[in-house]
Amino acid sequence: MPISFTCPHCGSHTEVDERYAGQTGPCRQCGATVTVPGELAQTFQPPPARSSSMPIILAVAAVVVVGMLVCGGVLLALLLPAVQTAREAARRSQCTNNLKQIGLALQNYHDVYGAFPPAYLADEDGKPMHSWRVLILPFLEQKPLYDRYRFDEPWDGPNNRLLAASMPTVFRCASEQPSPPGVTSYVGVSGPGAIFDGAKPTAIFSINDGTSNTLMVVEFAGNNIQWLEPRDLDASQLTAVVNAPDGVNISSEHPGGANALFADGHVQLLSSSISSQTLHDLTTINGGEPIQGF
Repeated sequence: MPISFTCPHCGSHTEVDERYAGQTGPCRQCGATVTVPGELAQTFQPPPARSSSMPIILAVAAVVVVGMLVCGGVLLALLLPAVQTAREAARRSQCTNNLKQIGLALQNYHDVYGAFPPAYLADEDGKPMHSWRVLILPFLEQKPLYDRYRFDEPWDGPNNRLLAASMPTVFRCASEQPSPPGVTSYVGVSGPGAIFDGAKPTAIFSINDGTSNTLMVVEFAGNNIQWLEPRDLDASQLTAVVNAPDGVNISSEHPGGANALFADGHVQLLSSSISSQTLHDLTTINGGEPIQGF
């Protein structure tokens, strides 16, 4: 609708279209600059339209991310068993190496003293005092530790008990779960008729069953035996196969069996499927049993 206004300079009356509201220009009569009453008309500007491709891009990106996560999870699930298997293989290899080092130390001890060390040294009353694991320390390049051990007190005496935490790593299998300091993974096969027969040393020439058929040191997981302690695996108590969950048999954290050191120095995994009879036959030095494949 028209806007009526009066020029403040010449007093003339003028009507203009409302679209000129708020605009400035010359008066039709006098030419003086005047401003049309009212606010300057605003032209409506619609907001810029969003690109229709943006939701599509976001959707595609979401699909890609989800796909990567799913594929990554699948790949991880597929790779994890292989990684765990590889790690266990490395730990088992380290365990085998530990037993080989122990076997070499025992052979060197035999070369020096003419016999393997006894299972323990006893006091005058026959009580076990010191383990074979202590006796072979000089042959494991542990002479300084051996020199700190006192043979005039028991293995758990005031001085010797302080050495428990200094156990050489060779006495611990990497596959075993963390346990109290000083607990060993390896024990001798002991008892009458075995290589470790109490306080009596055994020479190689007396092993009539053959050194390659006679067990010497085996894994004994979860035994809670201190490495200094003169205690081992009593062969007479073996009642079942390897890795039986009864706490009195050869056992390990390795799937499928346990590592064992034989009197000739070789290390072999004793399968969980080995028979209890064969296992018993391997513990004796003069049993005379025919042993075939195990």
